[in-house]
Amino acid sequence: MFVSIEKGVLYVVAMPIGNRKDISLRAIDVLQEVELIAAEDTRHSGPLLKQLGIDTPMLALHDHNERGLVDNLVGRLREGGNLALISDAGTPLISDPGFPLVRECHRQGIRVSPIPGASAVICALSAAGLPTDRFIFEGFPPRTQAARRDRFKSLATETGTLVFYESGHRIQHCVSDLVECFGGDRPVVMARELTKLYETILFSTLKELHDRLEDEPVQRKGEFVILIGGTVKSAEDLSPESERVLRILLKELPVKQASSLAARITGEKKNRLYRLALDWQED
Repeated sequence: MFVSIEKGVLYVVAMPIGNRKDISLRAIDVLQEVELIAAEDTRHSGPLLKQLGIDTPMLALHDHNERGLVDNLVGRLREGGNLALISDAGTPLISDPGFPLVRECHRQGIRVSPIPGASAVICALSAAGLPTDRFIFEGFPPRTQAARRDRFKSLATETGTLVFYESGHRIQHCVSDLVECFGGDRPVVMARELTKLYETILFSTLKELHDRLEDEPVQRKGEFVILIGGTVKSAEDLSPESERVLRILLKELPVKQASSLAARITGEKKNRLYRLALDWQED
């Protein structure tokens, strides 16, 4: 079925993350019909598009030249042209270039239309066996150990599933730091080379994963999504934000009034906040 392509629209098109058959029929139609494709790396995307029978002109749009090209591309769209934005793999802007262009289109009233498809984050979550009702995507961890550990420590008390990307040459150091900051018993899923020939999904603890990476060099090759199970709180635990709000209010209000107002702000039970405030006063 032919897809109608509108003038003056930026199409944000998801590409396969490995298996080229994962591209949608709609994505192929859009890429065939637009006037220009802005690709993260034309050398990477060119062969795939050729295999799909797409010969639309391409332009490289990456971290090093993006800001310089935004005005030109937005100008083309304002004049009635249409454009597709793609990344090397998966959905654009998810740890990929494209944010300045999309933001400027919105600022100038240019329509941005997503063409959904593959995403390594969602692909990994769907097969991980970890809770997905709440997750936090953190992208690539910092490159240096000090900054990486600082980031991990700041996330150690999060209750939602944490999702990271990582590369093969840093995966071992990354997991070592995760063990240090989250503890060896924290559940983890390592999704490697998703949708590709050597796809591997390992469910274990951080310590078990660390040891396996040490013993099996082949498991350190490829592209990775690392998913960390959130910390499990007891029924009596309050969130750090609830405690922070309560402390602020107690500086200005009596215990009963501060607890009641904190409950309304945070959604916590008033009685729990009241008991905590009394405990603080006794201490």
